[in-house]
Amino acid sequence: MVRKGFFSPKIVRAVSFYIITLCLAVSVFVCILAIWDFAQDQVWCRLTASCLVVAVGTGLFSFVNSIFGEPADGDGSCGSAPR
Repeated sequence: MVRKGFFSPKIVRAVSFYIITLCLAVSVFVCILAIWDFAQDQVWCRLTASCLVVAVGTGLFSFVNSIFGEPADGDGSCGSAPR
């Protein structure tokens, strides 16, 4: 049975992708700054941990959204009128 999420799965996947990608890009950037001694060691540890928490939370939200959806009726719309 195909399920759709409480929120549109397409939108949730897109937003999750962009948030996780942003977290990864910022973490890599700050890690490079720390390697070249432009940032303190504690900064990259804290930022990496923060980005990891945000990325995992976003992924979990996407997963939970897919679990608590209603069965899809095949028309691709978010809501449908009773028949």
